[in-house]
Amino acid sequence: MYIDTHFEGPSLFPNDSPDKEFTEEILSYTDTFYKTVVSSFKGDVNEADTAFDYIENVLSKYDNGPFFLGQFSLVDIAYAPFMERFQPFLVEVKNYDITLGRPKLAAWIEVDHAVKSYLFNILVN
Repeated sequence: MYIDTHFEGPSLFPNDSPDKEFTEEILSYTDTFYKTVVSSFKGDVNEADTAFDYIENVLSKYDNGPFFLGQFSLVDIAYAPFMERFQPFLVEVKNYDITLGRPKLAAWIEVDHAVKSYLFNILVN
């Protein structure tokens, strides 16, 4: 992975086999996730439940943090743009709260916003 080999800091991609396979599985789901949610815009928004429930279940695998792999990783980077756009759109246009009944997803979104605010403040100041 380019970032891991060219920059210092914690790895964004796991090295051990079970976590690596799990990461690849979650990353391979991004296309299905996107298509499922976007297709729900045209019909019943509740069709997106399976996609958001999948995310909730994945976030439940690790108990050591709110991130997909317990710590910030490439998976969080991959899903952040989708959630950043889907959440406000679905609330405003479809009156559908993706965090309702999904406490892990709600915590992840809250931390994701905090990380982005922190990084934005560093870049601006």
